[in-house]
Amino acid sequence: MSHKFKIGQRVRRAQIGYTAPKTDITDVFEIIRLVPEDQTGEPFYRIKSGSSERAVREGEITEA
Repeated sequence: MSHKFKIGQRVRRAQIGYTAPKTDITDVFEIIRLVPEDQTGEPFYRIKSGSSERAVREGEITEA
């Protein structure tokens, strides 16, 4: 599976479950790096918003 999103693209974290903090849902992140797929075949990304940076699976983000 190839990456759906590209470096520089703006995305939001998808709400997963009922306990997702509101800031995670409303914050817009920028994709800063494409990470190889894991053993399940799902692509990973490094995303950043302000000083906050994290790794996420493709299924955890949506286009902003």
